[in-house]
Amino acid sequence: MATVNGVPASLDALQTLALMNYGHFTTMLVTDGAVRGLSLHLERLVRDCQAVFGARLDPERVRGYLRREVGVRPGTLTARVTVFDPALELLRPGADADPVVLITTRAAAGSTPPPLTAKSFTFSRDHAAVKHVGLYSQVRLRREAQLAGFDDALLVERDGRIAEGSTWNIGFVDGRGQVRWPQADVLPGITMRLLKEASGGDVTVPVPIGELPSMRAAFATNTSIGVRTVSAVDAVGFPGDEAVLDELRARYAAVPYDIL
Repeated sequence: MATVNGVPASLDALQTLALMNYGHFTTMLVTDGAVRGLSLHLERLVRDCQAVFGARLDPERVRGYLRREVGVRPGTLTARVTVFDPALELLRPGADADPVVLITTRAAAGSTPPPLTAKSFTFSRDHAAVKHVGLYSQVRLRREAQLAGFDDALLVERDGRIAEGSTWNIGFVDGRGQVRWPQADVLPGITMRLLKEASGGDVTVPVPIGELPSMRAAFATNTSIGVRTVSAVDAVGFPGDEAVLDELRARYAAVPYDIL
């Protein structure tokens, strides 16, 4: 089921989103009607709506639509909230916008994903701070990485600083066991933000790609995967520090849920 402003989505509305491909979204795991970092997801939607459409989005309205759609379902599922304007025209994107809220759901992944391998690419996402629907470039690089025998793409800025994965943030454990988050133009992922807020000494610093051999471990984060081990980037494999990664997973698991 897909709903727009709380009612079943029309084909015309979905067609506009597919053809115009202009909007923004957030994705969250909903467990028994509750979400980790719900306030951060709503904050993201409000901030990005202003950036993308110059319009104010009422977070309580979004919360109400979510509650109506998924708040009573038992178990865990993935909910995506997409904000777009079905009346916006390709030739007049500067017109006053009246965004709507599309909610779609899918089954959540049922098992811990295996360690990830990544191929690096020099690339910076357009409007990186916004979680927008323009995913072509990331999917293209993910495809190129998979055709080269890797699982996914790692984005590196032109100056050689590591930024983020195609649809995930990346962090590292250095030789002293300290968690390092790359300082770069990246999407501030919700899982990364929750981990930082619960930090016991993490740092955010530039991580040049040339420093990868000195790292003890690497990991990917997003809402769907939590904390996932990264076993290699290009030809650089990481010996692993499961104690630190397990501590990160425990830190994330301890984040309280917010009831919708």
